[in-house]
Amino acid sequence: MTALWRNRDFTVLWGGQVVSTLGAQVSGTAMPLLVLATTGSPADAGLVGAAGTLPFLVANLPAGPLVDRWDRRKVLLVSEVVAGLAMGSVPVAMWLGVLTVTQLVVAAFAQGLCLVFFGLAERAALPLIVPAAQLPTAIAQNEARGRGAGLAGPPLGGLLFGLGAALPFLADAVSYALSAIGLLFVRRRLNGGAPPEDGGAPPEPLLRAALTGLRWVWRHPFVRTAILLIAASNLVFQALLLVLVVLAQRRHAGPGGVGLMLGIYSGGGLAGALAAARLHRHLTARTVIVGVNWVWAALLPLFAVAAGPVQIGLVGAACAFVGPLWNVVVVAEATLLVPNELLGRVTGAAMTMSWGVMPLASLLGGYLTSSLGPVGALWPLEAVLIAAAVAALRTRMA
Repeated sequence: MTALWRNRDFTVLWGGQVVSTLGAQVSGTAMPLLVLATTGSPADAGLVGAAGTLPFLVANLPAGPLVDRWDRRKVLLVSEVVAGLAMGSVPVAMWLGVLTVTQLVVAAFAQGLCLVFFGLAERAALPLIVPAAQLPTAIAQNEARGRGAGLAGPPLGGLLFGLGAALPFLADAVSYALSAIGLLFVRRRLNGGAPPEDGGAPPEPLLRAALTGLRWVWRHPFVRTAILLIAASNLVFQALLLVLVVLAQRRHAGPGGVGLMLGIYSGGGLAGALAAARLHRHLTARTVIVGVNWVWAALLPLFAVAAGPVQIGLVGAACAFVGPLWNVVVVAEATLLVPNELLGRVTGAAMTMSWGVMPLASLLGGYLTSSLGPVGALWPLEAVLIAAAVAALRTRMA
């Protein structure tokens, strides 16, 4: 079998995403800082964060069938171009002196929409690019890519924001452009379904196709349980992001300190991704599901006693370390269960259920931080993690 790193299409796709994921981390770090510097309102920051994650709720379900119908390579390419234009609009508006929170909401929503389409297309294309035996390793490499960008992106985002508020968004726009150029060199056909014969029957109505994905998910107890538990953890950790930014600022961290905190946090994820590439062979999916949820429930209260951004980042790093095990072991097993011609629909349904909580989480983070303060906001989030950890004990594999 050809080594994964000799697989040209995988290497091109992976390398382009290193660049654009780094850019997204840079702008993602700068976005709440820009809103807080502009309005001083955690609620406004939560609103912009919710706009960026709203597509995970409203777009995943219809996007799944479309990704199964369209040329996935073109979906990847268009997504990168549009996201780059959205982020590029921010520094232009700043230089013209016309930037508003409304524009940030629109730009964040557009970027989130592109992330939905790109993520679904990439997930569905991956089994066509790499053999099934190499799929867990490929997912682990993608996980390391994201975590590595998460390690470097926040400090770089904080540094660039300190040098000039427009710079992180300009850097992100350039990163999307570079990734789009790289996608032009992917040669393999990335459509999962067979082409229609003799002109083919008309495609399945969009709503019915979307419901096909939901029904498939709901009929498989393991997949259904894993997705619901992911939804609970996504709710907590998306809300936690804004809570930790405000907590670090309350503990005298500037933009660089916030970037350092998030970089340390992501460093744990990178270490976990590298470990997961080896450990996934020795762990069952049920062990990962139960263990990871209890580790998160045990660690989250430590944020309350962390003295500064470095300590906050270290607690976050411990939380992030175990996440890749979930993504590699559980996601790989679930991906191999799904026929590739259904993978876009099933993934869209799964992402709607698991990531659709993100806009609510961003609003929740803003509301809890404004009403309870950053430390007080931790305890409702801890209650959700404990409930998820208890529910994980009842996971059925079939």
